[in-house]
Order: sequence, then structure tokens, then C-alpha cells
Amino acid sequence: MATIIVDGLEVQIGDDERLNLIQVADRVHKPIPFYCWHPGLTVVASCRMCLVEVGTKNKETGKIDMLPRLVPACQTPAKDGTVVVTDSPKVRANQNFVQEGLLLDHPVDCPICDQAGECWLQDYYFNYGHKERRADVKPFTSQRRDLGPHVSLFADRCVMCSRCVRFTREVSGGGELMVIDRGHHAEIDVFEGFPIEDKMSGNVNDLCPVGALCSTDFLYQQRVWFMQPHDSVCTQCSTGCSVQLQTSHNELYRIQPRYNPNANDWWMCDIGRYENSHVRAPERINGIKRRQKDRWEDLNWSDGLKAVRDALQDAVNRHGGAKLAVVFSPFLTVEEAYLLALFAKHLSRHVVLTVGKIPVYPAGDEVFKSGFTIRAERAPNRRGVEEVLKHVEGKDSDWPMLLKKIDAGEITDVYVTANYPGSWIDDAEATVFEKVHTLIVQDMLPSKLARRADLIVPGVSSAEKGGSYVNHAGLIQSTEWALRPIEGAHTDGQTFCDLSGRKGLYSPADVLAEIAAVIPFFARAGDGVPEAGLNLVTGTEKKPATTALGTVTHPLPTFRSVASPMLEVIDVAGG
Repeated sequence: MATIIVDGLEVQIGDDERLNLIQVADRVHKPIPFYCWHPGLTVVASCRMCLVEVGTKNKETGKIDMLPRLVPACQTPAKDGTVVVTDSPKVRANQNFVQEGLLLDHPVDCPICDQAGECWLQDYYFNYGHKERRADVKPFTSQRRDLGPHVSLFADRCVMCSRCVRFTREVSGGGELMVIDRGHHAEIDVFEGFPIEDKMSGNVNDLCPVGALCSTDFLYQQRVWFMQPHDSVCTQCSTGCSVQLQTSHNELYRIQPRYNPNANDWWMCDIGRYENSHVRAPERINGIKRRQKDRWEDLNWSDGLKAVRDALQDAVNRHGGAKLAVVFSPFLTVEEAYLLALFAKHLSRHVVLTVGKIPVYPAGDEVFKSGFTIRAERAPNRRGVEEVLKHVEGKDSDWPMLLKKIDAGEITDVYVTANYPGSWIDDAEATVFEKVHTLIVQDMLPSKLARRADLIVPGVSSAEKGGSYVNHAGLIQSTEWALRPIEGAHTDGQTFCDLSGRKGLYSPADVLAEIAAVIPFFARAGDGVPEAGLNLVTGTEKKPATTALGTVTHPLPTFRSVASPMLEVIDVAGG
């Protein structure tokens, strides 16, 4: 163990830990301010905000020898015997000078800046800056130019931390961003003819500590202190990135990554970040509907559920359930799949359970320089649904096999759950279902299959429900609901509870505990799922180091995690 002394407090770290002084000081709640450092990027030590006094304590004599000059905490490794002073007059004076230097040319346009409320420059000013501005406020223009389809630059707000430049070179690998000119005239820009438009471009907006880089999609949409954060999981591919959904008045405004060393580290792709129009699409299915020749009849919820149960029971009565198939969407949560499986087997133990269609990106996995991967498998919970069905059904069955059985007349009645975020079935596949006697489709959006259904049940998006997902590697993560379901729809878990006659409100946590008790694969989830998830296959997972300040290595001063030493002037979580 190595012992480091921070402002008179001893901190012990493991011999295998490679930490800098910012990280060590944070463990004893002695925040050191910084702009340019980021745990997922190389160290440049350019902002000079994190300069501290450093010395060495002699173990034998106890004498402390301090260096004559301040050193950057981000660039200085924590070693045994290191002594750090973070709050001396010399350190405070440097912080004052750095802040004043940044603010000399920084426009005071906070009322119209999207970063207001989560801006590091704002927060550091109150804690580390001069109490009064000693220079005249200069006129500003806040001229905006687009660097790509999702990235807007306000050059006069930039503090030249270079985080965005390093990200494009070290993580995404495109290298689109650069620093042009020198000294006072330096600016961030793109190489001519090479806009930043790869599938990770939105991360540079997250990385910017001030309002220089803003999301074009979120620009001027909402103030951050009006939004509520909800921990969730991205459902656009089987990577299962940990994300935070930020909502206000039951509207989804922004999605940002949450730090998770077991899934996505600090990043997420633009597909999960921006392609979410399905959540509040105007064409959402908003009630149980029954076909009446050439029109649809709207049913109230109790009558609609009775119609679904009666249709399924009629199928069981006709052939004992052997020709009834229930299709489990890979977009269902683990808890929903379990409840639906119990309901299906309660109808008849002969009912065929099968995994629904797995969307696959034809070009394969997209791997970036840092190793971050957008999976070709565009389904969040194929693994979790398969494990539930293996336990309940005892054999594998997939979408292509189902189509063959329908075409051969072995399956005559089908209940399909879908909830895909976009178009998911083609004409050839949908035509096969014209051979079935009864077709029930549970979906969010109209589809080629839903238009052929006898009964339609509304489904909901991942933002409108809680539950658990198992990614490609066997990592289970739990989510919380962020939005109320659209009018006329219930959460899928509640729908399955109502169909099976379970009393009370649907509780994902209670159902997961029940699953853990009966399905060995999920046994480790019996005590709940921590923030970083549980690997149900290997039994190992990395745990993010945390202190009272939150996740130490999280780069963003977001609602729940204060990675930078911010002075919380505004309680953005509570208003």
C-alpha cells in the first residue's frame, strides 16, 4: 500500500492502482479543479487549473521537502510518501489567475448558453475565481458554426482544453478536429471537407466543460435545471450502454452516457443518443384494437384484455395449445419475458415459445479506435430472453424456424410481441402470417404485421418502463422508467400481469427477485443489480471507484455524479 498525504490527511491506495493527484485528493473530499484532464484521454496539462503544491515525506526522519513550484495534479502520479497541498495561498492565487485569464475573453452570455446550469466555468468562478471582474465586459457575438450534423461550435466560449480534439484522435479515431492558429488566436476547427459526422460525434458535446460545443439537436430546447435524470440502458444494440434519460413534463429531451467500466466506459454512439423519434411518434398505437372486417374497433382496457385471453384460450381449445406460438421480442425486459412465459404455459404446457426476430446490421460490428463497439446485433436483450425461454421451454426456437412452421401449417395461432424502434418486418415475412387463424400483435408502432392482425395490443418504449436487460457479454443492468406511457397504453409488464391475473401493480424488482430464485442463470441478481451491472456469465465486473462526490472518473458534472469539484450553486436535480 502507498500512503499519500493530502492537506494533512493520509490516503492509502493499492500498489496496483495508477492514480494521479486529482483522483487521490477526491477520495478524501479535497477537490482539485481541472478543465483539460479526462480519465479516458491522454494528459496534456494545458489548462493549468489543477496546479498544487507537492513534496515528499522522508519515512525515516519525517521531514517534508516541498518543491519550489506548483505542479499539475493531473500529470503527477501518486507515489508513496507524496505530500499534496491543495488549498494554500499560492494554489488559490494560481486558480484566481487562471480563472481571470479565461474570463477576460469569455462572453458573459450565460442566459442564452445551453451549458448554463452545468458549466464548469460558472461553478469554478464562485469557488476559485475573483469576487469581482477586474476588466470591462467586452461585446460578444456568440457566432455559431456547425462542425457536423450534431455539433455546433461557439468559438468565443472555448477555453482550449482540447478534450474534443483528443477524443477524435484517441477514441473515435477520425481525427476530424484540430487546433488552428496559435496563442490568443487559437480555435477549434475541423479539417476542410471533413466534418465530424461519425457515429460518436455527440460525445464531444458531453466532453466540453463550457458552452463551446453544443448539441445541435438539443440547442435551445430546455434548461438543464428543469429536467429530471433517469438511469437507463440504451436499447439500440446489444452493447447495452449505460445512459441517463433527461426529461421534463413527460418529454424526453436528451440522452447522455453514464460511466460504466463494464459496458461503455464514458461514451455512447449517436444512434442511441439521437435516433429516438419512436418514443413520442404521433403514429404510436394507443389502445387495444380489434379488427372488424375493414375497420378497427377500439376496446377499453378490460374488454381488450378479455378479448386477448379469449382468443388465446380458443386457440388452446382447438388444438390443445400445440399449434399456438408466443413470440418474445428481444426488446422485452427479462421480467416481462418471464411473466409472459408463465402466462403462456398457464394456458397450456404445449404452447410453443420462441424468440422474436433479431435485427442485425448487415455491415457487422463497428469498432472504434478505443475499442468501443456498436454491435451488429441491434437488440438489447436477446441474451436475457433466451435464458428465460431455455428455463421455461427447455429448447431453442427462433424466428426463421417459426416462419417455417407457420408455412408448413404446424403453427396456426400466434401472439407476437414486437416493440421494435423502427420498421422490422418485410412483406415476405408478413405474408407468411396470412396462413394463421388468429394473429395478435403487441407493438408500439404500426407495421406490416400489425396491419394483418386480428387484435392489436399497445406496447411501450424502453423509456416508459423499468426492468432489466442482458447484453451480449452477459452483463445484466436494470433501468428505471423515465416517461409515463402514452395515453391508452400500459407498461408491458403490467399488461402481462393483467393477462395472467396477477394482483397489484407491476414491480420489476420483485419479479427479478422471483426470477433469481428459480432460474440459475439469474441467481446472482437475487440481491438486486448495482449501478454498473452484474456479469451473469463470468461472475466478475469492474466497480467504479466512488466517494461522497460521486463517481470519481466520470467526466461530466451531471445531475447525480459530480466528478469535477463543482460548487453546487443550483440544485439541478431538485430545482
